[in-house]
Amino acid sequence: MNELELKYGCNPNQKPSRIFMEDGSDLPVTVVNGKPGYINFLDALNGWQLVSELKKATGLPAATSFKHVSPAGAAVGVPLTDTLAKIYWVDDLGDLSPLASAYARARGADRMSSFGDFIALSDVCDVDTARLIKREVSDGVIAPGYEPEALELLKQKKNGNYNVIQIDPSYVPESIERKKVFGITFEQGRNDLDINDALLGNIVTKTKDLPDSAKRALLVALIPLKYTQSNSVAFAKDGQAIGIGAGQQSRVHCTRLAGSKADHWLLRQCPKVMDLQFVDGLGRANRDNAIDNYIGDEYMDVLADGAWQNIFKVRPEVFTAEEKAEWIAQMDDVALGSDAFFPFSDNIERAKKSGVKYIAQPGGSVRDDQVIECCDKYGMTMAFTGIRLFHH
Repeated sequence: MNELELKYGCNPNQKPSRIFMEDGSDLPVTVVNGKPGYINFLDALNGWQLVSELKKATGLPAATSFKHVSPAGAAVGVPLTDTLAKIYWVDDLGDLSPLASAYARARGADRMSSFGDFIALSDVCDVDTARLIKREVSDGVIAPGYEPEALELLKQKKNGNYNVIQIDPSYVPESIERKKVFGITFEQGRNDLDINDALLGNIVTKTKDLPDSAKRALLVALIPLKYTQSNSVAFAKDGQAIGIGAGQQSRVHCTRLAGSKADHWLLRQCPKVMDLQFVDGLGRANRDNAIDNYIGDEYMDVLADGAWQNIFKVRPEVFTAEEKAEWIAQMDDVALGSDAFFPFSDNIERAKKSGVKYIAQPGGSVRDDQVIECCDKYGMTMAFTGIRLFHH
C-alpha cells in the first residue's frame, strides 16, 4: 500500500489529508491498530529517526516521547535508580527491561509535556514497555515490531483505538526531501549527518576532561536536537535528556527553558517533594500537576484557598526559594548540547546554575573567545562540533 488516508491535517478544517509515496512504492509503515492522524505521523516519523540514531550511537535501546513535532524527552536503556523509579511512578513495576527503562526516562524527564505523547521505540516493544505505556496518557507508539502479548496490551488502550504503528527498520528514504509551503515547493538534501563521538574531538577549553559517560550524555543531548524545532538546547545526564528548550527565537531563552526543566527534574528528587502524601485515588497526571505547582509559586495559591485538602493528606510545608536553590546547587556533571553557536556568554552563566560541566556546540560566533573564557572560568569542558542542527 503506497497511500494512507488520514482523518484530517493539522486541524479539522484541513481536508483532505493523506500520506503517500510519490514513487508508487509501498509505505514503510503499517497501522497495526487505531487511526493515526497527520500530527501523529509527523511525531512518529521524527521520533523513529531520533531513536534509531540514539541506538546506533550508543548501542543501547532508545525511546523518545514526542509532542507537537519536538521531543519532550529522549533516553537510552540505562537502569533506573530507586529515586528515579519513584519520581517516574514506576517503582511498583519491579525491574524493567532496558527498553522500558528508556521509555520511563524519556517520559519522566518532563512528564507534564509528555502528557498525551507519541512514543517511538528503537527495538521491538516488549511486555514491560507495553505495561508501562498502557497506564500512561498517550496518543500512540511506533516501533519496528511488537511482542504478541505486548500488542494485546496496547490494543486495550483508548477503548481499542490506541494508535500502534509498525515501521520497516530497513527503510532508507530518498536523499532529497521536499515540502510545500503556500503552494511553493522547497527542496533540500536530507539531514543524514551521523552524530557520533568523533564530533566531540575538538575541545577548545583549558579543561579537556571528557569521560565516556559525558560523551554519551552529549550524544543524548545532540541527537534529539536534530529533531527538535529550532532554536533548541538540551540538557542531559545519565543517559537521558533532562530538559529540552525548543522553538525559541532567542538562544538564551532556549537555555533558560531547558535549564528550568532540568532544575525541575532535580527538584522532584528532593526528599521534601518525594515525601509528599497524596490523597488516595489521585491519578498520576494530577500528582504531576500537584508536584509542578508545589515546586513552583502556584502552591501559595493552593494554600490560600484551602484546595490542598483535595490533593494532599497532610498540608505540606512551603518549599522555599532558599531550599530549592540549595538542592539545585548539588547538580553536577550535566551535559549541554546546542543546535547552533552561543552568541553570548550569558548562556554559559545560565547553564552553570544547573550543574552543566560538559558542552557541545557548533562554534563560529564572533564572540567564541568570550564563551570559551566563561567556560574556563567554571572549569567546563566544551567541544566545537562544527555542525549546526537546525530543524524546521
